Amino acid sequence: MDTKRTAQTVFGIAVTIFVLVTAVGQTTGDERRANQLTFANRSGVQRTITTADAIDMKNPFFQDIGTNGRTCFSCHRPAQAWTITPEELRQRFDETDGRDPVFRTNDGSNCEGADVSTLRKRRRAYSLLLTKGLIRVGIAVPEHAEFEIVDADDPYDCGAPLTQASMYRRPLPTTNLGFLSTVMWDGRETVKGQAIRSDLLTQASDATTTHAQGAAPSPVQLQQIVDFELALFTAQIHDNGAGSLRAQDATGGPRRLSTEPFCIGINDPLNILPVMPGACATSSGGLDPNVFTIFNAWERTKVPERRAIAQGQQLFNTREFVIDNVPGLNGAPEDPVGTPLRATCTLCHDTPNAGNHSISMPLNIGLTTVARRTPDLPLYTLRNKATFETVQTTDPGRAMVTGKWADVSKFKGPILRALAARAPYFHNGAAATLEEAVDFYDARFNIGLTAREKADLVAFLKAL
Repeated sequence: MDTKRTAQTVFGIAVTIFVLVTAVGQTTGDERRANQLTFANRSGVQRTITTADAIDMKNPFFQDIGTNGRTCFSCHRPAQAWTITPEELRQRFDETDGRDPVFRTNDGSNCEGADVSTLRKRRRAYSLLLTKGLIRVGIAVPEHAEFEIVDADDPYDCGAPLTQASMYRRPLPTTNLGFLSTVMWDGRETVKGQAIRSDLLTQASDATTTHAQGAAPSPVQLQQIVDFELALFTAQIHDNGAGSLRAQDATGGPRRLSTEPFCIGINDPLNILPVMPGACATSSGGLDPNVFTIFNAWERTKVPERRAIAQGQQLFNTREFVIDNVPGLNGAPEDPVGTPLRATCTLCHDTPNAGNHSISMPLNIGLTTVARRTPDLPLYTLRNKATFETVQTTDPGRAMVTGKWADVSKFKGPILRALAARAPYFHNGAAATLEEAVDFYDARFNIGLTAREKADLVAFLKAL
């Protein structure tokens, strides 16, 4: 390892974070500066805390242990809730003429090995990273897959063979990981029956060897990275309209989140109890739809902005609509539910006050269909080897991991905390704003939300 370059990298990161934190300052007096990072965003202020003694800037998470200048920090920035956003990436591009380590052709460019010899070519090569914050994930079709790729409409003419696919996805946050039931959008780092911590160790190693193009970190380094990540909790603490998200007995912010009980299978609507470390001792007994309770105290407040957030929370918990034709839930004969059902948003976002699914359950909610394809994404035609049925998708999803036809275009749902800092949304950045995300669900499930209800839902989501 180049120790001089590592020291310079860590120093630069420390200075950057110090400037941002001191520019925002503290909004409450109950956190030590050593174990918090606080940043402003368009909706208010977001904070990260660590349950460790301090946020360790010398952790391997921040160190250059690869060969291309990247660190974990390259794609997981605390000001963006530990992911990346197009706005911040464009700033980095402009400041470095597209030479910041995040801009590398192994997976940051639209095509592998793209021509980046001039500024204009770099801007074109990294267009998906700059417009949607998407990293390219290249995976070969599994050897014994039930399907084959028979056509690829590639807007970038990358020339890749039909035996593999390039998928373009948002980096998931490396915070609030204590609530995970699946690692990665397609679950490719999740091993059935294995502890999530073990999955995260594998993910950290794979990220170093692929994204950073380095050798696998040592066991000690991997343990340090995962310990650092699992200690992080991030949430919005201040809303531009509502003020402090802990005022009037509300329980927003990361400190309360860090004490939220969790086990794999908690509040699972299907009452499944996975056999794995970290699973609940007993089955859930079914769903309590009142998943979010953060803003219960604001239901009768006279402050209109706070009341809107509370009303949005209530809508999320209690507004019923028909859920049908969702592969992985009730879209195929092998799915656990055989018929349409009336439920709320919390049927899938069931983890209390975190909002992800508490067991591993990838779903296809229709984000990758031909109708939703945008010109900047490829379109793959897949054919079932047994039935010759075909389907077109912008991302085959979990099927590229399992090889199963039934898994085409399935993805996990993310943890919903700190949403305001990390637009765009969904695995492919399809929703530029939370307003667009709410519009998608309203149309997909024919919920019939009024303009006022949509605004309240967005206010709630921004306050998470």
